[in-house]
Amino acid sequence: MGSLSAIFCEVLFGFSYLFTKRITDSISPMTLLSWRFIFAFLFLNICMVAGIMKVDFKNKSISSLFFVAIFPVLYFIGETIGINLTSASESGAIIACIPIVTLSFSALILKKIPTRLQVTGVSITAIGIIVIVLTKGMEATFSPIGYIMLFLAVTSYSLYSIFSEKAVEFTSTEKTYAMIALGTVVFTLIALIENLNSGTLKDFFVLPFTNFDFLIAVLYLSISCSVVAFLLYNLAISYIGTNKSASFVGISTIVTVIAGIVILKEKFTLVQMLGATLVISGVYLANFIYESSKSEGEHHNKEIVSDDTYPS
Repeated sequence: MGSLSAIFCEVLFGFSYLFTKRITDSISPMTLLSWRFIFAFLFLNICMVAGIMKVDFKNKSISSLFFVAIFPVLYFIGETIGINLTSASESGAIIACIPIVTLSFSALILKKIPTRLQVTGVSITAIGIIVIVLTKGMEATFSPIGYIMLFLAVTSYSLYSIFSEKAVEFTSTEKTYAMIALGTVVFTLIALIENLNSGTLKDFFVLPFTNFDFLIAVLYLSISCSVVAFLLYNLAISYIGTNKSASFVGISTIVTVIAGIVILKEKFTLVQMLGATLVISGVYLANFIYESSKSEGEHHNKEIVSDDTYPS
């Protein structure tokens, strides 16, 4: 259940590339983020009114929930600014470090030491992502602020995973609701200030109703990515923990590449195939080989305990 949740989460994230590629050149990233979270917040509340979802924050530690909510917001801010100030290859390579940083924070904060297979698998996955990213060529911008913002994104995503696992008293729905509510407030305030300064405040309010491409992109990003994907990711963490959930991050890169090839008719190279193979191998090594060996070990121990010749 946990592995499937993580896989479907990354598949949804992978397709987000198709919906943002055509509109980010003409639409401010903060405007997109604002409407993305507004629609997600509205969708969640409609589901709650309809009885599909339920949240209950009574007698629970709101302080721990705050950390779960704030780090995704910081991630989006860091990622958005970092990508704008650096090249695609630089940002992709730095973002690829998320699984490795997550393992490190998990060991430091949760005291969960990853297995050798998990470390090896996550490292192979990160290398695979970097290989895929660098197929389009390495460009150096030497933007200190851009690098800092990207590292903020990596750190925030990793800490979000950690604090999500720690907040055991909250359901996946409650964690997602808090994150989306806070994101709606923060990004809408930023977008309003930005559009007010540029004199486009009126355009901001009518944008989803006058730009069909923007509306389609926002609907996918809000419902599929901000709501469903984060619900699945929180669910995955609750089932298989932070270390394993983080190892699936590379799947979104593979989905993005495949979607670009099939739908956008982008070129596919042998180097991309090599990178995809490394990602899949890393995910398998970090999760399924470990589980298989663990299950075999447990089965072997049970056989020994149940053996009549075993000394009491």
